[in-house]
Amino acid sequence: MSLTSWIKEFPGAITVCNADGIILEMNDKAVETFQKDGGVNLVGKNLFDCHPEPARSKLRDLMSSRKVNCYTIEKNGIRKMIYQTPWYNNGHFGGLIEVSFEIPINMPHFIRS
Repeated sequence: MSLTSWIKEFPGAITVCNADGIILEMNDKAVETFQKDGGVNLVGKNLFDCHPEPARSKLRDLMSSRKVNCYTIEKNGIRKMIYQTPWYNNGHFGGLIEVSFEIPINMPHFIRS
C-alpha cells in the first residue's frame, strides 16, 4: 500500500490546494461533502472563489502566515472538527490541506501525564 492509497476512502473529507489556492485533490468524502457546490468539479477551481467573506480573508491569512487553523462546527446536529494546515514539498510551501471529520456531541476528553 502506498502512503496515499488510504486517503481516497478515508471517512473524513480531505481537500488539498496549492499555494495559489487552486484545488488539487479531494478524497471521496470531500467530493460527497461538497457535492452541492460542484463535488469533483471543484478540482482545478480556486478555493477563494468557494468561500464568502470573512472566510476568504481568513484563508488568505492562513496562506500568507502558514499557520494551522483548527476549530469545531455544528450543522444539522452533526459536530465536525476542521483542521486546516500548510503542506510542504521538500521544505517549500505547497498550499493548504483541510481535513474535516465528524466528532461525537459528547466526546470524552482525557488528560494524560
